[in-house]
Amino acid sequence: MGSQLPFSQACENNKQPILDTITPWLKDKHGVLEIGSGTGQHCVYFSQNLPHLSWQPSDQLVHLPHLNTRIHQAQLNNLSTAIELDVNKPWPTVLNMIDTVFTANTLHIMPKPIVEVFFKRIGQHLSSTISQLIIYGPFKYNDQFTSPSNANFELWLQQQYSGSGIRDIEWISELALKQGFELVEDISMPANNQLLKFYRIS
Repeated sequence: MGSQLPFSQACENNKQPILDTITPWLKDKHGVLEIGSGTGQHCVYFSQNLPHLSWQPSDQLVHLPHLNTRIHQAQLNNLSTAIELDVNKPWPTVLNMIDTVFTANTLHIMPKPIVEVFFKRIGQHLSSTISQLIIYGPFKYNDQFTSPSNANFELWLQQQYSGSGIRDIEWISELALKQGFELVEDISMPANNQLLKFYRIS
């Protein structure tokens, strides 16, 4: 049955580099809310390798059946059943022991207004409990792509998803800062991606 589940080769390729980078960031943390868990490959792998953490996956309702199938097959005590979370709708209020938010390859899929909502919701619902926000994906700097392949990727994205696009790091940093989170780490990753760590300063 596992072979029938959705599978992302990109997730398979990047899960170890991401884990290597976030492990020291999470050594003294307790609970992670992952927004946009997708296929579930990340949450399963990270939970296996970070057993001290409680990992709470989430995604839109349409993705929950296959996501929870993978989670239940993993049988990990520190990995919870995924919950419904649509960035543009009211967020769940029961998010106990969450001190970190993690999201991978989501901000370039969301239209810009939804990216703004993403940060506002974090400020509204989680700013008093979480200390850091970790974001993985491709970004632009001063409106410039980091590689020709990212420029081509954006063209493809815009054909697939209305309003999508690779976001400017300066804009993302500004949105985070408005909610009290400052960019403290910007790590270059394989395949022209970045791993960003924002820490709560207010």
